[in-house]
Amino acid sequence: MGKFIVSKRKNEEFQFNLKATNGQVILSSEGYTTKAACMNGIESVMKNSQEEKRFEVLESKNGKHYFNLKATNGQIIGTSQMYESLAGCQNGVQSVMNNAPDAEIVEEL
Repeated sequence: MGKFIVSKRKNEEFQFNLKATNGQVILSSEGYTTKAACMNGIESVMKNSQEEKRFEVLESKNGKHYFNLKATNGQIIGTSQMYESLAGCQNGVQSVMNNAPDAEIVEEL
């Protein structure tokens, strides 16, 4: 089972990382000014991660692949790491779909 790790950045913003069962970060959030907003972001990931159409797979300028998970309003709620291959990126999408819905929320504040 995956885990959402909630933490604070140096600039005092809250963020979360979704980690797969192997401990690898598979999705990272933007910075949030409040913990409540960060928690709402996690809820949005749990819900939106179950619809494949919410994932946007992209290629960076250096040829690596990554994806964004978007809410129903089109806002990005999480971004993946960079993957060497498109297949690896697609596996990352599947990992988010599998891990996010039942992931435990752990606060490391």
